Amino acid sequence: MSTSRTKFYLDKMNAKWKGVCAGIADYTGIDVVWVRISAVLLTLMGGFPWTIIAYFMAAWLADKKPIDLYRDDREQKFWQGVRQSPKRTARDVRARFREIDRRLADMEIYYTTTNSRLSDEIERLR
Repeated sequence: MSTSRTKFYLDKMNAKWKGVCAGIADYTGIDVVWVRISAVLLTLMGGFPWTIIAYFMAAWLADKKPIDLYRDDREQKFWQGVRQSPKRTARDVRARFREIDRRLADMEIYYTTTNSRLSDEIERLR
């Protein structure tokens, strides 16, 4: 079974009943308490049979979340951001790489201008 970090999973580790609300919370990054309150309010405010049907369908169709899906909280937040806005995440990753590239260029300038032997060696390699 291949695991996808952008797929919806039931979160049995944080579940109260079947793990649907905890899975929605994990998928969206919203606190699980707010997801549960929203589900109850939606059910009470006229969505009665449909929210229950949707809940059981999700519990029946969705896979259980793999234990090793994320290495740490930072990785979990990253993938929640990918699911919420892939374009924004790609833009942030590109910005991080530009910053790393700029810092590497600054280091190269520093070491090549103050170390003439290293500068000559780099020039020979080009």
